[in-house]
Amino acid sequence: MEQQEYAVGATRVAAGRPDGRTGGAGRGSADAVLAVREAVREAECEAARGSDCGSDRESGPVDAVAGSGADDPQASAEGLSPDPGLLRLAHWFAAATPGTADDLCTASFGLYPARHLGAAAAPAEPAVSWWHGPTAHAGAVPRAREARADGGLRRARRDAAALPVVRSGAKRGGPGRHRRPERSPALPELPCDVQDRSGGELPDAERRIAARLLLAHPLVTASGPHAEGFPLIRRHRDWLTERFDTLLGYRLVVGPWHARLCKAGLGPGAARRLGHPATGAPFTPAGYARLALALALLVDAPEQLAYGRLLQAMRAAAPELMAGRGGGEGADVGLDTALDTALDMALAALADWQVLGELPADPGDTAFVLTVDRELARAVPAGPPALADDAADLIRRAAEAEPGTAVRRLLAETPAVLAADLPEDQREWLREHRLSGPAALAEFLGLEAELRAEGVALLDPAAELTDLALPGAGTLAQATLLLVERLVEEVRPLPGEDTGGDVPIPDALIDGVLGDIADDHDLPARYLADRTALRRDALDLLHRLGLITPTPRTTWLLRPPAARYAPAPDLHPTPGTGRHSRPVGPTPPPPHEGPHT
Repeated sequence: MEQQEYAVGATRVAAGRPDGRTGGAGRGSADAVLAVREAVREAECEAARGSDCGSDRESGPVDAVAGSGADDPQASAEGLSPDPGLLRLAHWFAAATPGTADDLCTASFGLYPARHLGAAAAPAEPAVSWWHGPTAHAGAVPRAREARADGGLRRARRDAAALPVVRSGAKRGGPGRHRRPERSPALPELPCDVQDRSGGELPDAERRIAARLLLAHPLVTASGPHAEGFPLIRRHRDWLTERFDTLLGYRLVVGPWHARLCKAGLGPGAARRLGHPATGAPFTPAGYARLALALALLVDAPEQLAYGRLLQAMRAAAPELMAGRGGGEGADVGLDTALDTALDMALAALADWQVLGELPADPGDTAFVLTVDRELARAVPAGPPALADDAADLIRRAAEAEPGTAVRRLLAETPAVLAADLPEDQREWLREHRLSGPAALAEFLGLEAELRAEGVALLDPAAELTDLALPGAGTLAQATLLLVERLVEEVRPLPGEDTGGDVPIPDALIDGVLGDIADDHDLPARYLADRTALRRDALDLLHRLGLITPTPRTTWLLRPPAARYAPAPDLHPTPGTGRHSRPVGPTPPPPHEGPHT
């Protein structure tokens, strides 16, 4: 389903095209749609305002609210009813395992950022393996205790073997080229003929900046943290719409105040998850369920809505999803919310997307009036589960595409694409377009293609088009870099060895290397007191970067791209003499013993 037709069902409204007219921008679809409840609304709206409702709906966001008292936050909230598709999605989230809930969020919202490795290695022939090819290893330099100012690791004992240089990259919530301070909503409209007058390379650079911004942040607003790039998106919206559609099958909707790149899902096991905007704590299935439930009510909520009324409407729509620690129909709503971390995370995410304005400082302040942006609320879902049978079916449908589009999406969104991971039709496409496929995306997004025997990676040396950076600043990223270096050095296959791609990592090796890191470097107290937490967090980072993968038979497998972060291999090592040394070359036959004399 090239354009995510699973989003088109009986419940839909027309979305605006980038030029402001109604209709869709996607290939093969007569009208792009946003995920909002329409069937119930239409009857209510017709009864309240007559036939004029339809024209209002076509022209933009719905300004009227069902019922009377739209200016009264308390009165109008009583008429809230949830979007059926999003309510169904909320129940799927609640019943899912953590991993499935992450994949369901990726499939239904598509608000994940692209993730790419940085630090390009030296060029090599495409037939060279990652295991034995050039690396991007950063050389180690001494770091004095007094020079430690970034909160990362510091050497505790062996100063001669200090940590590698850390190349800082833009991370979630941190500074980067596209991370800008809040700006006023009243942005001046730049002339649309700038690209025609300027000529030369300026339009190409502007288009690339805009494309990278959308791939990193699929929802960009005119007043949000990335507002400075919004005029570029509007200026080049026609070109961006065509390129995203042609290369990735993504639909781009650009309105007066926001731009939404509707990404497809990545299938099961994508290792993408939503985190708290401030703390980065991962969402749980309960958090996702409350997020979808709140969104189901906000797509048709009044612009001014009492916080307590939203909570009551959520409880009325799905009481089983709102059972907090205070639980119960008669429980105090404010107390229940104060104890409900999942609800706090859901509301924080909605505020981060600017669906909600300022949140109450006190979770118990139910009289606080929320500001709701219905247009952004309707822009969040990439597609409701109109045609999906269950969560697994929605995850599968959201990732469906013809082979070329599917591979290009993986190249654009994931750190590395290994041929062994692809189904046969996609593997054949990658084999036939090994040079031209990655090159087109690299040109579009300003990336560098790294071709190896096992697959392809599109690298971002600027470390901007990613939500995770390695090397990176901070204790965990530096400890993880040391861990992957040691793992590669210990288990990397020798030339000529048949590995099948991935290599098993003994559990004892992981524990031993992390123990050495803890002994040799000053770690935060939480990791010194809980070595299990250090292991969990370091392996989780490697997994999300695609450098290791779990398997039922062994704890973890080391993946070929991990070798980029280790020193260049010695392809002709000196044989060891110890009992546990790995033999090099064929094992010599035992000496011939002659007859006894």
